[in-house]
Order: sequence, then structure tokens, then C-alpha cells
Amino acid sequence: MTPEQVAPVGEVLARLLSPHAEVVLHDWVADRVVAIWNPLSGREPGDPSLLGELDELSESGRDAYGPYPKVLPDGRRLSSVSAVLRDEAGTAKYVLCVNVDRTAFETASRLLAAFAAPVSGQPRVFFEHDWTEKLNEHVADYVRERGVPVERLRREDRLELLSRLDKAGVLSQRRSVPAVARALQVSRSALYQLLSEARKEPHADPA
Repeated sequence: MTPEQVAPVGEVLARLLSPHAEVVLHDWVADRVVAIWNPLSGREPGDPSLLGELDELSESGRDAYGPYPKVLPDGRRLSSVSAVLRDEAGTAKYVLCVNVDRTAFETASRLLAAFAAPVSGQPRVFFEHDWTEKLNEHVADYVRERGVPVERLRREDRLELLSRLDKAGVLSQRRSVPAVARALQVSRSALYQLLSEARKEPHADPA
């Protein structure tokens, strides 16, 4: 096994993870950096590898390590993995390390967390006159109570719901009929008939 044989692996990993990862090929025996792609740490080929800790780990029989944390001199945090590469005789020859800069991911995580944070209630000054909002709320509350979707409401259910909308002032608004008809999934003519019946006498909740 030679560094030239391993180099394509390091190069494609660096291309895949660029610009967020550094890929380093170490010579286990010489304890030197053999090759490096996207050098976030500023190291160069020929620099000391400082892989002394892996000498002890090699006795465990494992050849894959991580992810484990590392820190760059400028304070950026990395998540790293390392793979020991052995020759045909099973002797450790090289170590391939991938060091991923977590900065971009942590920034994105904070941004998403901020968007997912609980929001305050709707300012009443903006919505107290929005009858379409009131319409949607009443319909949503009613179908939750009944446990059925709008399209499966019975005639008695629609009459009861219309009574509630009428009492809430929704049906007294201009151009409310088309919106209510869409919300109840009925035609305008059917809505007028239901509304006429609902206004004749009160309707008890259906059993």
C-alpha cells in the first residue's frame, strides 16, 4: 500500500465535504502528514502527525475511531473520524482522518431553533376585525368537537355550526357567504337554505 493508492479516497472525501472538512493522510510509522486536502488546520505534508494516542488504541483491534471532538487554534470545533489502513500482513501503515468543521452546522441549528421557538399570540389589534380568521377558528373548533372532517358533517351539524357562525357575526359581514360555503364545502344555494332554516329556530347539539 502506498500513499498514491490511498490519495483518491482522501480527495473524493474532501470534494464531497468541501468546504467544511479537512482530510488528512498520516504515515503511521513515520508519524508524519503524508497528504492533506482542504487544510483547515494549516498543516502541510511533512508536519508531525502526533498520533501517539493511536498507538495505544491499535492494540484494541479496532481500525475505525470516532466521531470524537477536536478544536482548531481559532476556537472552531471539529468532529473527527479516523481509519487505520493496514497492509496485507495486517501491519498499520497509514491513518486517514476526516475533520469536519461544525461551525456552519451549529449556526444552522441555532437558526432553526430560533424559528421553531414558541411564538406569541396574534396581536388582537390586527385580527379582531378579521372575520375570515374567526370563521376558520369556529369551523376548526367544531370539527374537532365532532371528530369528523367537514365533508362528513351531517345536516344537523351544519345547522348548528351555522348558528354559531351567525351568533359570532361572521354571516353579517360583506361577501361572507362564498367564504362560509367554501368552508362548509356546500354550494351557495345550499348554504342559503341551511341558513334560513338555522335562523328559524335554535338547534340543539346533535347526539
